[in-house]
Amino acid sequence: MFRRATMRVLLLLCVMYLITYVDRVNVSTAASAFGAELHLTHTQIGFVFSAFAYPYLIIQVAGGWVGDRFGPRRTLAICGIVWAGATILTGLATGFASMIAARLLLGLGEGATFPTATRAMSNWLPASQRGFAQGITHAASRIGNAVAPPLIVSLMVATSWRGAFIVTGVVSLAWALVWGWYFRDDPRDHPRITEGECEQLATYSGNKARTPAPWRQLFARMIPVTAVYFCYGWVLWLFLSWLPQYFLHNYHLELRKSALFASGVFFAGVIGDWLGGWVTDAILRRTGNVRVARNVMVGVCMLLTLCSLAPILFLSNISITLAALCLSAGFFFNEMTIGPMWAVPMDIAPKHSGIASGIMNCGSALAAIVSPVIGGWLIDTTGNWNLPFVVSMALMAIGIVLSFVMSPDRSLDTDHQPANAEGTRKLV
Repeated sequence: MFRRATMRVLLLLCVMYLITYVDRVNVSTAASAFGAELHLTHTQIGFVFSAFAYPYLIIQVAGGWVGDRFGPRRTLAICGIVWAGATILTGLATGFASMIAARLLLGLGEGATFPTATRAMSNWLPASQRGFAQGITHAASRIGNAVAPPLIVSLMVATSWRGAFIVTGVVSLAWALVWGWYFRDDPRDHPRITEGECEQLATYSGNKARTPAPWRQLFARMIPVTAVYFCYGWVLWLFLSWLPQYFLHNYHLELRKSALFASGVFFAGVIGDWLGGWVTDAILRRTGNVRVARNVMVGVCMLLTLCSLAPILFLSNISITLAALCLSAGFFFNEMTIGPMWAVPMDIAPKHSGIASGIMNCGSALAAIVSPVIGGWLIDTTGNWNLPFVVSMALMAIGIVLSFVMSPDRSLDTDHQPANAEGTRKLV
């Protein structure tokens, strides 16, 4: 399968998603080391966790426009160089201020990555594989979550917490160079692509849009999607930021064991991402109903997330095994929403999917700002490591309701014609 150029591009994107998440969450594993060395409180560490999300939030829509305007090849290569440099600088930080500055630069470098990757998928993959592509790439990001704790611990033991950041930064730089060498904005310009692959792809619309983006309509249609994605992102960033520390401090484990427990939870997300992408495409093929494949699936998965986290609220002195199982199930179902959610921007605005997905990802970026800080504040204030996960249940309840407000069945690029299965196939 990976002899095909389209699949090799998808594999490169999977590697990018994996690396970006290793570089995002490496601080959560290294926090016990750099927090002690730099004399940081849990609230300050929460700000370190969330600092990258400020520029990440601001640049989402602009980054999506840049990806649409200048093409994924240049945009992602430059982004890779920036976030690689930021990761290396994190390892060179000497205090709270320099740590925050490095994380802000990381957010600047990674801000345009996912919207631009979505544009690359729109160019390189048929519309019938949208859910699968988003599911498999985000599954790779969760592999990054899963491998990051033991990987960073191993690098810290071999070098130091500083060396762990420098090594991961160098790997990011290598990816940026490979992407710039191999990728082409127009698939038909790639020397290895076949005619059979080209026949399945939509006509390439170019990087320079012939007509201005319908900004007003895009924002109006994407605001409900962004709100749902905020609820998803709250749970995601709470897990990414505090889960290794949760097992370390709440159950008084040593660093290696807490990293293994965190990895187990994150691997559940890997399966959830892959399965969610496959299921949403299967539902669409079977029913021909985009709302069932996207809205209903998202709502059901959020309900299951809420139910999975409920034992943490209702059971006192919950055992570490039961806690790990509940958190794994919650993370699994939360990640199953990824495939349908990231397919929605391509359903609504295929020709402006970079901008549309950038608007949506603002929800997760905003959650990345507030969720880790509020989580750290709750821990500092109450000493209760379960309370932040209880708050997540309320966000899931809100997300269930909002998921049915989205309208992926009306595409801006087809004059508001229903984007049913047949309509989707016509876009290919």
